[in-house]
Amino acid sequence: MADPYAILGVPRTADEKAIKSAYRKLAKELHPDRNKDNPSAAEKFSEATKAYDLLSDKDKRGQFDRGEIDLEGNPKSPFGGGFGGGGFRGGARGPGGQGGFRPEDFGGMGGGDDVDLSDLFEGLFGRRGGPDPRASGGFGGGRRPPPPKRKGPDIRYRLKVPFIDAATLAPQRITLADGKTIDLKLPAGVETGTTMRLKGKGEQGPGGTGDGIVEISVESHANYRRDGDNIRLDVPIGVDEAVRGGKVKVPTVDGAVMLTIKPGMSGGTTMRLKGRGWPKKSGGRGDQLVTLKIQLPEDVGPLAEKLEGWTDPTDHRADLTG
Repeated sequence: MADPYAILGVPRTADEKAIKSAYRKLAKELHPDRNKDNPSAAEKFSEATKAYDLLSDKDKRGQFDRGEIDLEGNPKSPFGGGFGGGGFRGGARGPGGQGGFRPEDFGGMGGGDDVDLSDLFEGLFGRRGGPDPRASGGFGGGRRPPPPKRKGPDIRYRLKVPFIDAATLAPQRITLADGKTIDLKLPAGVETGTTMRLKGKGEQGPGGTGDGIVEISVESHANYRRDGDNIRLDVPIGVDEAVRGGKVKVPTVDGAVMLTIKPGMSGGTTMRLKGRGWPKKSGGRGDQLVTLKIQLPEDVGPLAEKLEGWTDPTDHRADLTG
């Protein structure tokens, strides 16, 4: 059975940081885009991804370390394959020395507390109240139909999306484990942590193909900030623009627009651009909120000369309390 620790090349005592670092190194080396002439790279890339998905999940890692699941996340058979470990223990007797079977008399099961054997006994020796109407043979009936076949395991991907692409729902190209590329359509309201399911893009299994699970991380932006369904942007303006007013060019995620500044606007004033914000899950878009920031010139000498002898009579701090 494949060992996820061996696949990633880390010891069993490795912490989360070491596991993540090892996976990133392998993913970079084995990614199908870099190994188009190496068919085995896609398979190794898929194995590394499955190993990382298992070891990065604390619960699954614990189950694997205890021998409860395999690399695919499937439970291990309590029999270890048939009645392994010697089958029935020789000389097993029932209570009081009478013949019969007890749960603890079955080898290779890990103890009676871990496995409910009622279905097993019914399948071997029939139900106590008579034959099972669903019986199809065996010891007095009781054989159950085989369990449904499992689909193949899912394959997980992590996709970083630029802020503006997420705000405009720009399609994202993603390379799958088999080397194929698809254009992913982002959902309205997308945010970090959003997951998307790609039907039939996982591993093959006896019961069908698993799915691809894409987890999205929206990158931050140097100027824009998301505020719910709105996008905030600080726009610097000069003293002359604040005093005289005029039109200034303001960027949005959809392209630049001209914004009208009224004469005498104060710094900190917020203006609203309708429908220029984040796409809403319910439809439509939020707004872009533009906050004006008045900036003094680097050389304030000429401005000081022009203001010589003039004092602003307004008490700007009248509302402050302390």
